[in-house]
Amino acid sequence: MRNNQHKMKIGIVVNSSWNIYNFRAGLIKAFLQNHEVIAIAPDDGYRESLEEMGCTFEPVPMECKGTNPINDALLVKRLVTAYKKHKLDVVLHYTIKPNIYGTMAAEILKIPSINNVTGLGTVFLREGISSKIAQYLYRFTFRFPQTVFFQNKDDRELFVSKNLVKESIARLLPGSGIDTNHFVPNTPTLSIPKEENKKEFTFLLIARVLYDKGIAEYADAIKLLRSKGINARFQLLGKIDETKGLGVPEKQIKQWEKEGILKYLGTTGDVRPLISNADCIVLPSYREGTPRTLLEAACLGKPIITTDVPGCRETVIHNFNGYLCEAKNAYDLADKMQRMICLDKGKLEEMGVSSRWLAETKFDQQIIIKKYTEVIDKVRVEESMRDMPVKSRFSKMRSKVQARQLQEQQNQRDKLKVASMKQEKINSNSRTTRSVLIES
Repeated sequence: MRNNQHKMKIGIVVNSSWNIYNFRAGLIKAFLQNHEVIAIAPDDGYRESLEEMGCTFEPVPMECKGTNPINDALLVKRLVTAYKKHKLDVVLHYTIKPNIYGTMAAEILKIPSINNVTGLGTVFLREGISSKIAQYLYRFTFRFPQTVFFQNKDDRELFVSKNLVKESIARLLPGSGIDTNHFVPNTPTLSIPKEENKKEFTFLLIARVLYDKGIAEYADAIKLLRSKGINARFQLLGKIDETKGLGVPEKQIKQWEKEGILKYLGTTGDVRPLISNADCIVLPSYREGTPRTLLEAACLGKPIITTDVPGCRETVIHNFNGYLCEAKNAYDLADKMQRMICLDKGKLEEMGVSSRWLAETKFDQQIIIKKYTEVIDKVRVEESMRDMPVKSRFSKMRSKVQARQLQEQQNQRDKLKVASMKQEKINSNSRTTRSVLIES
């Protein structure tokens, strides 16, 4: 570690500055109380916001997807340059590219790293050459971090079972955490008004518009409900991404809108008003880390319908704050949505209160901040010992050994003293008994 002061230089590396600002703000604010934070990511519009928060921003271009070895090698070089420039003491990696190539860069410079597997992504959902390459790179690079955090036990167990990470450094986190003071039920300062005379039940799905998020199943479930004459509002919020055929095409979204199946709301910088105006939040995803959108929904006191898969099932206790349904099963999703519509107002409110309770007790960002702080404090102690001059280090070690030896000697003396006192008592009792016998 190059910085021996109490104040550390902490790097946070993600594939998007939007991600850092929206998902790591609480962690950053906590770090900034005692340390410097350098946000390292592509400059996609949130540089100024991060700098206003108190970060130093270092723009580093990187692709979210793609396996071009030349581009990946250049990414490692750019990250090495950034880490060296800011003389980082520890670096936190999120998302697949930083987790792999950021770890390589940190290891080259011998900087301690802490990684976070926020989800497995499509490379684990689809077996193929990309999946094999990703697993090989994880297995190679995950030998180096001090700690690797996982957001659900299934992901952790998968990585450990495939020998992608040592069990001793694999730890669990309850997602990315949620600011329970920012997401408050019935917030009066929302940016859009409550719809006048809203009578129809409103479902809202918030996600990137990818097939793996269960968008097609959502549309099919809506068709099934409509065929039964069930009227409700069905909304979709999220970025359209048609990369590599993984996303639902924009023309399909427009077709669904034209048919009156759902209403596409585009994207927003503040989801609170849209969640607050919905009656139930839906996410029929195939697999997640821990979905941020469901944490936001729970925090805002909304019932949830999601799939019984890793990451999603952590956010719902079935029949308590929502329903779990089968993945890739539009019929089961439609059944759970119909059951939700049929609930009376009291039961819906009860589920909403239960969601808020779950958010406060299981997903509050203070839990995440505490765990990260513990790991960083441990890194600081270990690195300060490593940087200590050899003579001084051995002197400290010798002092500790001597202190332990003195303590052991004292313990031994105490034991002997106690044994001696016991023996003296026995001898005294024996003399007394003998005296009594002689007298009698």
